[in-house]
Amino acid sequence: MNEIDPNKYSKIINKNHKKEKSKTEKYFIGLSIRCLIVVAFLVSISIIYKSNTSLKEKISNYFFESNISFTQINKIYNKYLGGLLPIKKENNVTEVFNEKLNYRNLSVYYDGVKLTVDDSYLVPSLAEGMVVFLGDKENYGKTVIIESLEGIYYWYGNISSTSLKLYDYVEKGALVGEVNKELYLLFSKGEEYLDYEEYLN
Repeated sequence: MNEIDPNKYSKIINKNHKKEKSKTEKYFIGLSIRCLIVVAFLVSISIIYKSNTSLKEKISNYFFESNISFTQINKIYNKYLGGLLPIKKENNVTEVFNEKLNYRNLSVYYDGVKLTVDDSYLVPSLAEGMVVFLGDKENYGKTVIIESLEGIYYWYGNISSTSLKLYDYVEKGALVGEVNKELYLLFSKGEEYLDYEEYLN
C-alpha cells in the first residue's frame, strides 16, 4: 500500500491559498480603482457645478424638471463600474417566450386595457427594463411595474403569482408572472397615461 506524502499535499494546499489570496488582492485593487473613479467624477462635477452658473442652471433643470430613467442609470452603472460592492447577486432565471402576447378579447379598462386570456396564462414582458414596483394597485390587483430604458412604465395587473423581485432586470419576453383569465395592462410616462395600441405587440 502506498504511503501518503504529507509534503506533497502541503505544497498543493499552499498553492491554493496563494491563488485565493491573489484573487482577493485583485478584487480589492479593482474596487479601489472604481471608488477613485467615482470620487474623481463627483468632485469634477461639483467643481464645474459651483464655478459655471449657466451649466449649473442646465444641470438643475435636467435633474429637477426631467423624468430621469432609473433603469438607464442602473444599466450604465453596471456596464462601466460593474458594481462596487463584493455582493454576488442571485440572478433570477426567467423563462423567455418566442411568441407575442396572446389574448382572445380586448377592452378599455380605466386608464389602460383588459385582455381576456387563458387560465394560468404566462405573461411575457413587453419590454426590457427593471422591476420598480411589486404590490397591490387599486382596480388592478397585484401589479408588477417594469420601467423600460425609454422611461415608460409597463403595468401588469391581476397577476396571481410571480417569481420577480424588486429591482430585477427583465429582458423583453421574460416571464412576468401568471394570470387567470384577465390581464390588465397600463402604459405611462411621468404623470401621463399612454395609448395602449402603441405598446401591445
